[in-house]
Amino acid sequence: MRLHRSISPERPLLVVALDEEATHLHAFDLPILVTGAGKVNAAVGVATVIGERRPSSVINLGTAGALRPGLTGTHVVAKVTQHDLDDAALFSLTGLHFGEPFDTASAGLTLTTGDAFIADPAARDRLAQHADLVDMEAYAIVRATTAARLPVTIVKQVSDEASSEAATSWTESVDACSQQLGAWVRANVAH
Repeated sequence: MRLHRSISPERPLLVVALDEEATHLHAFDLPILVTGAGKVNAAVGVATVIGERRPSSVINLGTAGALRPGLTGTHVVAKVTQHDLDDAALFSLTGLHFGEPFDTASAGLTLTTGDAFIADPAARDRLAQHADLVDMEAYAIVRATTAARLPVTIVKQVSDEASSEAATSWTESVDACSQQLGAWVRANVAH
């Protein structure tokens, strides 16, 4: 976990998983938290920094795999789920929900989060039945910010098609993805 610049209540906190995703975000005078990959790192990082100093809001920017062919571009996510927690089974045992979906915008795509890098066509097809995009951090970030009663926006740039070529595609496209995320910040956040 690494925090670049100080958090203040007048500015949003930009949150990314990896330094490569933040490359083109440093041009703005905004705090950037790099959490590390996965749900645990994301939740711990966000909860730690917003517990010390509250930003005006949290904006999670990052790459995501497309679960449908032809899905490209930058997307504000409307709904976040997690695909690696069996909430129905836990509810049947405890009567409590631990993995409910979160609505994060009035319109947009559905993103599902899990601690697995999806590069298998069968896994992609299974996840595509309920979501448009897949990542490894957004659900945890939304959960942490919701618990802290902070507004959150999820913005994802499609980096790959969650297929057997996903790792190569991500490596080759991450800089261009960071440029597109920077363009989104310039158009929607930076004044």
